[in-house]
Amino acid sequence: MKVMLLGTGSPEAYVRRASAGFLVEAGADRILLDCGSDVVDRLLQAGRLPSDITHIIFSHLHSDHMMDYARLVHAAWDEGGRPIKVFGPSPITEISEKLFGPDGVFSHDLQARTELPPSQAVWQARGGSLPRPWPAPDVTEISPRETIEGDGWRLTSCPVPHAQPILTCMALRIDAGGKSVVYSGDAGHNAAFETLCGGADLLLHWCYRLTGDERYPALVPLTPTPVEIAGLAERAGVKRLVLTHFRVQMDADGVHEKVLADLAANFSGEASIAEDLDEIQI
Repeated sequence: MKVMLLGTGSPEAYVRRASAGFLVEAGADRILLDCGSDVVDRLLQAGRLPSDITHIIFSHLHSDHMMDYARLVHAAWDEGGRPIKVFGPSPITEISEKLFGPDGVFSHDLQARTELPPSQAVWQARGGSLPRPWPAPDVTEISPRETIEGDGWRLTSCPVPHAQPILTCMALRIDAGGKSVVYSGDAGHNAAFETLCGGADLLLHWCYRLTGDERYPALVPLTPTPVEIAGLAERAGVKRLVLTHFRVQMDADGVHEKVLADLAANFSGEASIAEDLDEIQI
Protein backbone atom coordinates (compact mmCIF):
# COMPACT_ATOMS: atom_id res chain seq x y z
CA MET A 1 0.00 0.00 0.00
CA LYS A 2 1.37 3.40 -1.01
CA VAL A 3 0.28 6.72 0.50
CA MET A 4 0.94 9.98 -1.33
CA LEU A 5 0.54 13.22 0.60
CA LEU A 6 -1.03 15.59 -1.89
CA GLY A 7 -2.19 18.30 0.48
CA THR A 8 -0.75 18.86 3.95
CA GLY A 9 -2.01 22.35 4.73
CA SER A 10 -5.01 24.17 6.14
CA PRO A 11 -7.71 26.50 4.72
CA GLU A 12 -5.08 29.20 4.20
CA ALA A 13 -3.89 29.84 0.63
CA TYR A 14 -0.24 28.78 0.79
CA VAL A 15 2.17 27.95 -2.01
CA ARG A 16 4.04 25.39 0.09
CA ARG A 17 0.98 23.36 1.09
CA ALA A 18 -2.26 22.46 -0.64
CA SER A 19 -5.26 21.83 1.59
CA ALA A 20 -6.09 18.32 2.78
CA GLY A 21 -5.79 15.40 0.37
CA PHE A 22 -4.17 11.98 0.66
CA LEU A 23 -3.96 9.32 -2.06
CA VAL A 24 -3.92 5.69 -0.97
CA GLU A 25 -3.03 3.12 -3.63
CA ALA A 26 -4.28 -0.35 -2.70
CA GLY A 27 -4.74 -3.16 -5.19
CA ALA A 28 -6.14 -1.72 -8.40
CA ASP A 29 -7.84 1.15 -6.56
CA ARG A 30 -6.73 4.75 -6.11
CA ILE A 31 -8.48 6.14 -3.05
CA LEU A 32 -8.44 9.86 -2.34
CA LEU A 33 -9.05 10.80 1.28
CA ASP A 34 -10.43 14.35 1.12
CA CYS A 35 -9.95 16.73 -1.78
CA GLY A 36 -9.11 20.25 -0.64
CA SER A 37 -7.88 23.27 -2.57
CA ASP A 38 -5.03 22.61 -5.04
CA VAL A 39 -5.10 18.83 -4.51
CA VAL A 40 -5.72 18.29 -8.24
CA ASP A 41 -2.53 20.23 -9.05
CA ARG A 42 -0.58 18.07 -6.62
CA LEU A 43 -2.13 14.95 -8.12
CA LEU A 44 -0.81 15.96 -11.53
CA GLN A 45 2.59 16.82 -10.09
CA ALA A 46 2.68 13.34 -8.59
CA GLY A 47 2.24 11.83 -12.05
CA ARG A 48 -1.39 10.79 -11.65
CA LEU A 49 -4.48 11.86 -13.58
CA PRO A 50 -7.92 12.74 -12.22
CA SER A 51 -9.31 9.74 -14.12
CA ASP A 52 -6.94 7.46 -12.16
CA ILE A 53 -9.00 8.08 -9.02
CA THR A 54 -11.47 5.28 -8.31
CA HIS A 55 -12.76 6.44 -4.91
CA ILE A 56 -13.08 9.69 -2.96
CA ILE A 57 -13.81 9.37 0.75
CA PHE A 58 -14.52 12.50 2.76
CA SER A 59 -13.74 12.72 6.47
CA HIS A 60 -16.03 15.74 6.73
CA LEU A 61 -17.30 18.54 4.55
CA HIS A 62 -15.31 21.60 5.55
CA SER A 63 -14.25 23.51 2.43
CA ASP A 64 -10.53 22.86 2.90
CA HIS A 65 -11.29 19.14 2.68
CA MET A 66 -13.46 19.27 -0.45
CA MET A 67 -12.85 22.49 -2.43
CA ASP A 68 -11.30 20.60 -5.37
CA TYR A 69 -14.05 17.96 -5.46
CA ALA A 70 -15.88 19.58 -8.37
CA ARG A 71 -12.64 20.14 -10.25
CA LEU A 72 -11.54 16.53 -9.85
CA VAL A 73 -14.88 15.05 -10.93
CA HIS A 74 -15.14 17.40 -13.92
CA ALA A 75 -11.55 16.71 -15.01
CA ALA A 76 -11.93 12.94 -14.68
CA TRP A 77 -15.13 13.12 -16.74
CA ASP A 78 -13.42 15.23 -19.41
CA GLU A 79 -10.69 12.57 -19.65
CA GLY A 80 -13.37 9.96 -20.30
CA GLY A 81 -12.88 8.29 -16.95
CA ARG A 82 -15.41 6.04 -15.27
CA PRO A 83 -17.67 7.60 -12.62
CA ILE A 84 -15.77 8.00 -9.36
CA LYS A 85 -17.19 6.25 -6.31
CA VAL A 86 -17.75 8.96 -3.71
CA PHE A 87 -18.37 8.31 -0.02
CA GLY A 88 -18.96 10.91 2.63
CA PRO A 89 -21.33 12.20 5.28
CA SER A 90 -24.58 13.95 4.50
CA PRO A 91 -25.17 16.22 2.59
CA ILE A 92 -22.62 15.01 0.00
CA THR A 93 -25.46 13.75 -2.21
CA GLU A 94 -27.12 17.16 -2.21
CA ILE A 95 -23.80 18.90 -2.83
CA SER A 96 -23.04 16.63 -5.79
CA GLU A 97 -26.47 17.24 -7.29
CA LYS A 98 -26.06 20.99 -6.87
CA LEU A 99 -22.75 20.77 -8.73
CA PHE A 100 -23.54 18.36 -11.57
CA GLY A 101 -27.33 17.97 -11.66
CA PRO A 102 -29.64 19.42 -14.33
CA ASP A 103 -30.04 22.63 -12.31
CA GLY A 104 -26.55 22.58 -10.82
CA VAL A 105 -23.94 25.31 -10.94
CA PHE A 106 -22.17 23.60 -13.86
CA SER A 107 -25.35 22.91 -15.85
CA HIS A 108 -24.72 25.66 -18.42
CA ASP A 109 -21.12 24.56 -18.90
CA LEU A 110 -22.14 20.93 -19.27
CA GLN A 111 -24.96 21.74 -21.65
CA ALA A 112 -22.55 23.62 -23.87
CA ARG A 113 -19.93 20.88 -23.78
CA THR A 114 -22.36 18.11 -24.59
CA GLU A 115 -24.83 19.78 -27.00
CA LEU A 116 -22.91 22.28 -29.15
CA PRO A 117 -21.73 20.68 -32.43
CA PRO A 118 -18.13 21.99 -32.19
CA SER A 119 -17.77 20.54 -28.68
CA GLN A 120 -19.33 17.29 -29.82
CA ALA A 121 -16.85 17.11 -32.70
CA VAL A 122 -13.91 17.61 -30.35
CA TRP A 123 -15.27 14.90 -28.03
CA GLN A 124 -15.68 12.45 -30.91
CA ALA A 125 -12.20 13.24 -32.23
CA ARG A 126 -10.87 12.22 -28.83
CA GLY A 127 -12.59 8.85 -29.11
CA GLY A 128 -15.87 9.67 -27.38
CA SER A 129 -19.33 8.79 -28.59
CA LEU A 130 -22.64 10.63 -28.61
CA PRO A 131 -24.81 11.39 -26.79
CA ARG A 132 -22.26 12.43 -24.20
CA PRO A 133 -23.51 11.93 -20.63
CA TRP A 134 -22.86 14.47 -17.90
CA PRO A 135 -20.51 13.76 -14.96
CA ALA A 136 -22.24 11.33 -12.64
CA PRO A 137 -20.18 10.47 -9.55
CA ASP A 138 -21.47 7.37 -7.81
CA VAL A 139 -22.31 8.95 -4.45
CA THR A 140 -23.01 7.03 -1.23
CA GLU A 141 -23.65 8.80 2.06
CA ILE A 142 -22.05 7.12 5.06
CA SER A 143 -22.11 7.53 8.80
CA PRO A 144 -19.30 6.87 11.28
CA ARG A 145 -18.58 3.18 11.96
CA GLU A 146 -19.74 2.07 8.51
CA THR A 147 -17.34 0.01 6.39
CA ILE A 148 -16.37 0.20 2.73
CA GLU A 149 -14.80 -2.68 0.78
CA GLY A 150 -12.55 -2.36 -2.28
CA ASP A 151 -9.95 -4.32 -4.20
CA GLY A 152 -8.28 -6.06 -1.28
CA TRP A 153 -8.83 -3.21 1.15
CA ARG A 154 -11.35 -2.33 3.81
CA LEU A 155 -12.18 1.08 5.25
CA THR A 156 -13.55 1.60 8.74
CA SER A 157 -14.34 4.85 10.50
CA CYS A 158 -15.34 6.39 13.79
CA PRO A 159 -16.79 9.73 14.92
CA VAL A 160 -14.37 12.39 16.12
CA PRO A 161 -15.19 15.73 17.75
CA HIS A 162 -14.60 18.70 15.47
CA ALA A 163 -17.52 20.67 14.00
CA GLN A 164 -20.60 18.94 15.34
CA PRO A 165 -23.57 19.28 15.26
CA ILE A 166 -23.39 21.12 11.93
CA LEU A 167 -20.91 18.71 10.30
CA THR A 168 -20.50 14.97 10.75
CA CYS A 169 -16.77 14.36 11.27
CA MET A 170 -14.95 11.06 10.99
CA ALA A 171 -11.51 9.53 11.25
CA LEU A 172 -10.77 6.90 8.60
CA ARG A 173 -8.74 3.68 8.59
CA ILE A 174 -7.76 1.57 5.58
CA ASP A 175 -6.47 -1.98 6.02
CA ALA A 176 -4.93 -3.82 3.05
CA GLY A 177 -2.49 -6.69 2.76
CA GLY A 178 -1.83 -6.83 6.48
CA LYS A 179 -0.95 -3.10 6.61
CA SER A 180 -2.97 -0.16 7.88
CA VAL A 181 -3.14 3.61 7.58
CA VAL A 182 -5.28 5.86 9.78
CA TYR A 183 -6.22 9.38 8.73
CA SER A 184 -7.49 11.53 11.55
CA GLY A 185 -9.35 14.06 9.44
CA ASP A 186 -9.75 17.02 11.79
CA ALA A 187 -10.02 15.16 15.07
CA GLY A 188 -10.28 15.95 18.69
CA HIS A 189 -9.41 12.85 20.68
CA ASN A 190 -11.85 10.33 22.05
CA ALA A 191 -11.83 6.64 22.96
CA ALA A 192 -13.23 5.55 19.60
CA PHE A 193 -10.42 7.28 17.74
CA GLU A 194 -7.73 5.78 19.95
CA THR A 195 -9.22 2.34 19.30
CA LEU A 196 -9.28 3.00 15.54
CA CYS A 197 -5.56 3.84 15.67
CA GLY A 198 -4.68 0.57 17.40
CA GLY A 199 -1.54 -0.99 15.89
CA ALA A 200 -1.64 1.20 12.76
CA ASP A 201 1.42 1.14 10.55
CA LEU A 202 0.90 4.82 9.71
CA LEU A 203 -1.10 7.56 11.42
CA LEU A 204 -1.67 10.78 9.47
CA HIS A 205 -2.78 13.23 12.16
CA TRP A 206 -3.77 16.83 11.80
CA CYS A 207 -1.95 19.41 13.93
CA TYR A 208 -3.62 22.80 14.21
CA ARG A 209 -2.27 23.94 17.57
CA LEU A 210 1.24 23.87 19.01
CA THR A 211 2.11 22.73 22.50
CA GLY A 212 1.45 25.52 25.00
CA ASP A 213 -0.80 27.56 22.71
CA GLU A 214 -4.01 28.15 24.65
CA ARG A 215 -5.01 31.52 23.23
CA TYR A 216 -8.43 30.23 22.13
CA PRO A 217 -9.91 28.17 24.98
CA ALA A 218 -12.84 26.91 22.89
CA LEU A 219 -10.38 25.21 20.54
CA VAL A 220 -8.31 23.46 23.20
CA PRO A 221 -10.40 20.26 23.56
CA LEU A 222 -10.76 19.96 19.78
CA THR A 223 -7.17 20.57 18.66
CA PRO A 224 -4.64 18.18 20.21
CA THR A 225 -1.05 19.39 20.43
CA PRO A 226 2.04 17.48 19.24
CA VAL A 227 2.57 16.21 22.80
CA GLU A 228 -1.03 14.94 23.01
CA ILE A 229 -0.91 13.41 19.53
CA ALA A 230 2.34 11.63 20.32
CA GLY A 231 0.87 10.31 23.56
CA LEU A 232 -2.14 8.86 21.78
CA ALA A 233 0.06 7.28 19.10
CA GLU A 234 2.25 5.70 21.76
CA ARG A 235 -0.70 4.28 23.72
CA ALA A 236 -2.28 2.94 20.52
CA GLY A 237 0.87 1.16 19.38
CA VAL A 238 1.20 3.19 16.16
CA LYS A 239 4.39 2.43 14.23
CA ARG A 240 4.82 5.67 12.27
CA LEU A 241 3.33 9.10 12.95
CA VAL A 242 3.15 11.96 10.43
CA LEU A 243 1.74 15.36 11.36
CA THR A 244 -0.17 17.26 8.70
CA HIS A 245 -2.61 20.19 8.31
CA PHE A 246 0.21 22.65 9.11
CA ARG A 247 -0.60 26.35 9.08
CA VAL A 248 1.64 29.04 7.58
CA GLN A 249 3.10 30.18 10.91
CA MET A 250 3.91 26.58 11.85
CA ASP A 251 6.56 26.51 9.12
CA ALA A 252 8.43 29.46 10.63
CA ASP A 253 12.06 29.12 11.69
CA GLY A 254 12.52 26.88 14.72
CA VAL A 255 8.94 25.59 14.91
CA HIS A 256 9.57 22.25 13.24
CA GLU A 257 12.46 21.54 15.57
CA LYS A 258 10.26 22.13 18.62
CA VAL A 259 7.46 19.95 17.21
CA LEU A 260 9.85 17.11 16.41
CA ALA A 261 11.33 17.34 19.90
CA ASP A 262 7.83 17.06 21.40
CA LEU A 263 7.16 14.00 19.28
CA ALA A 264 10.46 12.31 20.12
CA ALA A 265 9.93 12.85 23.84
CA ASN A 266 6.51 11.21 23.84
CA PHE A 267 6.49 8.67 20.99
CA SER A 268 8.91 5.79 20.50
CA GLY A 269 8.17 5.17 16.80
CA GLU A 270 9.20 7.06 13.69
CA ALA A 271 7.73 10.57 13.55
CA SER A 272 7.88 13.40 11.03
CA ILE A 273 6.13 16.48 9.64
CA ALA A 274 4.35 16.03 6.32
CA GLU A 275 5.24 17.88 3.16
CA ASP A 276 3.24 17.96 -0.07
CA LEU A 277 4.20 15.16 -2.48
CA ASP A 278 5.82 12.97 0.16
CA GLU A 279 5.35 9.27 -0.63
CA ILE A 280 5.15 6.58 2.06
CA GLN A 281 5.25 2.88 1.32
CA ILE A 282 3.76 0.68 4.04
